Amino acid sequence: ADHAGVSLKDALADDLREAGAQVIDLGTHGTESVDYPDYGAAMADAIADGRAPIGVIVCGTGIGISIAANRNPAVRAAHCAHTTDARLARQHNDANVLALGARLVGSEVARDCLAVFLETAFEGGRHERRVAKLG
Repeated sequence: ADHAGVSLKDALADDLREAGAQVIDLGTHGTESVDYPDYGAAMADAIADGRAPIGVIVCGTGIGISIAANRNPAVRAAHCAHTTDARLARQHNDANVLALGARLVGSEVARDCLAVFLETAFEGGRHERRVAKLG
């Protein structure tokens, strides 16, 4: 997360740890202004090199950091604002990164999006050939 998303990132990471998940926190850790592309790229590198199978990224809108992450061909980051987005991103697009906008969604919506993202499987089938064209 960048500085705008750090509070939401911390809350989601705490929830994941409480649920028993392993969390790799790539920063930032404070509210001093930082550049979101650096954090999107760091998370994308973690996906690409196999340190993480999925990722969650947060900036003020979720848009900039998702653009940065999607520059890496190993990443399919989906900017989600509600649970339907999160579900369809997984089912149809095999998204491996959830992007959230801390200034646009509340913490409860973000938590719901994360839960749906984690529990939803890729449908495959007719979607496979389309997803293959993304990488």
